[in-house]
Amino acid sequence: MQGKVVVVTGGTSGIGRVAAERLASMGARLVLVARDRARAEATLERLRARGPGVSHRAHYADLALIGDTRRVAAEIAAAEPRVDVLINNAGAMFGRRQVTPDGLERTLALNHLSYFLLTHGLRERLNAAAPARVVNTASGAHRRARLDFSDLQSARGYRGYMVYSRSKLCNILYTRELARRWAGTGVTANSLHPGFVATRFGDASGGFFSYVVRASKKVFALSSEKGAETLVFLASSPEIATISGGYFYQCHLATPSRAAQDDAAARRLWAETERLAGVTA
Repeated sequence: MQGKVVVVTGGTSGIGRVAAERLASMGARLVLVARDRARAEATLERLRARGPGVSHRAHYADLALIGDTRRVAAEIAAAEPRVDVLINNAGAMFGRRQVTPDGLERTLALNHLSYFLLTHGLRERLNAAAPARVVNTASGAHRRARLDFSDLQSARGYRGYMVYSRSKLCNILYTRELARRWAGTGVTANSLHPGFVATRFGDASGGFFSYVVRASKKVFALSSEKGAETLVFLASSPEIATISGGYFYQCHLATPSRAAQDDAAARRLWAETERLAGVTA
């Protein structure tokens, strides 16, 4: 990873921050996409301690907003001649349905559309670095989900955990279709389940589920250090340099749910995402 440029979202806390620190220790230069400036500055200080003399930097955006995501992708593309690894890791779960100023359900906008928009905004920079990698953080929660293309924005019967699970199914389907479309470019795309990790995730989702998440973490959750292992593996390991379209758990290829292997659904999701985002990728 010496000298490689790694762009990471959700890199100021949890497994994203741990992965960023480990990659910095391996010689990579980190480019963070963050919303909270205080956390970003604290993370940059930690990165500089692990990679002295390296110009790690941060860009700021609310990735639930289409305009912000497109802007930050353009800013990074203007600043970086090449991107060796893009880690789409930002995500959240919301206890009640929220609609962004773009008219999009917030979970879908943040957890799925931001992956799509940022990746395609950095396509030329990834191609310039080929062999390069896209790493998408999904979740084993996808196994509970099915996509309803007539209600992708969860207007009917909103339940926070189920909507989150569907967004993670979207991550895997998107990764599969991205790998298919970018085959032969030298840019690979893989997704992962980090495990149930003791991070800030779910704490602010609201309601009874938030209480359950916090209580469960105390008993069952992995540490952020353990949860980050597969993220770092996919970003750096030579073992998987030619693998694309895979879903990984504990640093090994795993089999996602049947719904997550539906290539027709992956193609349809791509088309629907283009429509919602107002772009042609």
